[in-house]
Amino acid sequence: MKLRRMRMMAVPTALVLVVAACGGDDAADDDGADGEAAAPEAGCEVGEVDGDLSFYNWSEYMDPDLIAAFEAEYDVTVTEDFYPSNEELFARVEAGGAQYDVIVPSDYMVDIMIQESLLMALDFDAIPNAANIADDFTSPPYDPGLEFSVPYQWGTTGIGVDLSVTGEVEASWALMFDEATATAAGGRVSLLDDPRETMAAALYWLGHDPNTTDEEQLQEAADVISSARPWTTAFTSDQYSDLLLGGETAVAHGYSGNFLDNFGGDENYAYLIPEEGATIWTDNLAVLTDTDAPCTAHTFIDFILDAENGAQLTNWTFYASPNAAAEEFILPEIIDNPAIYPDHEMMANLFFLEDTGDAEILFTDLFTQAKS
Repeated sequence: MKLRRMRMMAVPTALVLVVAACGGDDAADDDGADGEAAAPEAGCEVGEVDGDLSFYNWSEYMDPDLIAAFEAEYDVTVTEDFYPSNEELFARVEAGGAQYDVIVPSDYMVDIMIQESLLMALDFDAIPNAANIADDFTSPPYDPGLEFSVPYQWGTTGIGVDLSVTGEVEASWALMFDEATATAAGGRVSLLDDPRETMAAALYWLGHDPNTTDEEQLQEAADVISSARPWTTAFTSDQYSDLLLGGETAVAHGYSGNFLDNFGGDENYAYLIPEEGATIWTDNLAVLTDTDAPCTAHTFIDFILDAENGAQLTNWTFYASPNAAAEEFILPEIIDNPAIYPDHEMMANLFFLEDTGDAEILFTDLFTQAKS
């Protein structure tokens, strides 16, 4: 696959009305042309439900009150299950045996799952609130025109620090990977248990493209992670904030919103976006091709894309919203925070993780070897 490297968050804009045309009858007419799944054959009405919903999501990434409100409004039950990485999501879905309706894959994983025919083309006639999506998110490189997904939340992957231990420090991956810097900052670090994210962190530190497929560069990144093992307390994708706040680590690799939510305004903690470069990501709502409740799935997506519901989600997660209509309802301390909504200068040094084709296996294998 041709490698694409994105220098900025903004992607080519498109009218939301064009996005809406990607679902429905036109999408159904294209069934089988590229081995991709079609939209639901009979289509779904706005607000239609056809069974309970099984929702597969990242942990601590959905306001329980929104789930309760959806269940009450549509008289359905939502069952939630959680995963720590895109790779585990993909492995479980591809293996079968676990029935889910709506999932929340990140940008590059959407691309992969489309190629593997795991995602249903969306019927936008049943998702009128798609009109609320901000222009910058209506035609992303991983799903041009939003045929198979809609944006859910976006943010960055960086470093959380306990300033009472580290003191004032530069925003650099040296806090993770340089022995002298890591030791001076407390010598207790956690890294994400995620092949693409943690390999990307090492690649940024080395000055390489986070989407490289060069085997020598990937081996270099794995060696950097391996050499950091003496001061790495844990590889974790769901406990990094707890370890930091509990004093078990002084420096932690993780996601912007989770840190900022858990810090609760405590000035002893800070979230840093490293100067060498960092990952920007968009998580998305998508429907699996083997869903048992396609109409409930579409109604759930439309519910989340409602302006006030979208704001409630961001006010709970502390991640940025791709929902333009939600912005007026988002708390000022969130929408005015540059760690959540970075300025243009910072955006220029942020990169999406892309599908690297066959190299995805190499990322995973080298990361597994490095952390063990």
